[in-house]
Amino acid sequence: MDTSTISERDLVIDLLSGAFDQNRSVNYIIKQDSTRTRRIRALMAYSYDLCRLSGKVFVSEDKQACALVLFPDRKKTTLASVMLDLKLIAGAIGVSRLFRTLRREALLTGIRPREPMYYLWFIGVAPSCQHEGRGGRLLESVLEDGRGNGRPVYLETSTEENLPWYGKFGFEIYNQLDTGYRLYFLKRPAR
Repeated sequence: MDTSTISERDLVIDLLSGAFDQNRSVNYIIKQDSTRTRRIRALMAYSYDLCRLSGKVFVSEDKQACALVLFPDRKKTTLASVMLDLKLIAGAIGVSRLFRTLRREALLTGIRPREPMYYLWFIGVAPSCQHEGRGGRLLESVLEDGRGNGRPVYLETSTEENLPWYGKFGFEIYNQLDTGYRLYFLKRPAR
């Protein structure tokens, strides 16, 4: 696993857009119109750029899997972050979904602990390469990096089928939320 360089930005956006195309949580935020695919790409671009500012971006050696990690306690309001937020609204969410998205984010923030964490925001594998162990190898590397930072690893998933997979890596459900779909909050303690 390598940390991503800015030259891999489009690769990461492509991987995550493909992996999360049918994800309930992503599609809850994205305006469902004729430009939905472009909007998902804009969300992934935002996520990539924010993690480059306040976290880490990882790409597997074979370039078929990636992960975005955020350190929420390091996220600062800057001109760059405000510009990213505006691009997110214009390119992904749309003004009509802004308040819905803000309410959802307030709910999520209220559930997440306030401790410094290693927040695994997205982990994705190219659809053509899924179920071959790439995601597991990448997750192991991400967890090793999290241990090196001495932080517990948190994530959320709306894909119930992924719960046993995360369980194999030591994640436990610590909360759930229903916003029209079930969102599971998972934690793996720092070890």
